[in-house]
Amino acid sequence: MLGKYLDVIYHNLFEGFDVKRISDHEQQHKGIDLIITKNKEEFFIDEKAQLDYLEKDLPTFAFEISYLKDGTQRNGWLFDDNKATHKYFCITAIGCNEKSNPESGFKSCKITSIDRSLLINLLGSKGLTYERIIKINEEIRSGFSEGKIPIQKLNSDEEGYFYFSKSGKSEQPINVVLKLAYLIENKAGKRVY
Repeated sequence: MLGKYLDVIYHNLFEGFDVKRISDHEQQHKGIDLIITKNKEEFFIDEKAQLDYLEKDLPTFAFEISYLKDGTQRNGWLFDDNKATHKYFCITAIGCNEKSNPESGFKSCKITSIDRSLLINLLGSKGLTYERIIKINEEIRSGFSEGKIPIQKLNSDEEGYFYFSKSGKSEQPINVVLKLAYLIENKAGKRVY
């Protein structure tokens, strides 16, 4: 339902572009929900929506570092080499026609486009290289309780922090939660809707 709502927005937002929604599961597993094309240049888009936070306008977005599947740790989508994603469309502030009832359809949202490689480079410039993030991930999994985990390299009030969902979700993801304004300010993202 959200995809249908977004397709109407994309039709107006990306006039002059070819926007194709992907239904093939293999491509979706590669992090491609949309392919946007202009002048033969293709952009692979992975849509990420805050459906757990309907009717809330959070200033942050969670980017998955790792998760568990059948008891085995795997790289989350941010650093998964099997993903072909160029950009994430972070869908936030999702409003329903009837308050907090997605079955009623959607009436509003915000879309922030985050460039995957620019995001990884921005984290690296803060000393949060892939190698460093994996070490932090190991430290978190080996002893931290769940919840918000401030990291010395990030100002937790203005930039972001790590978050461990140990008991709330079966995958027990570890995410780096980043302020959208920080990503926009540092040119890793831009508000498109």
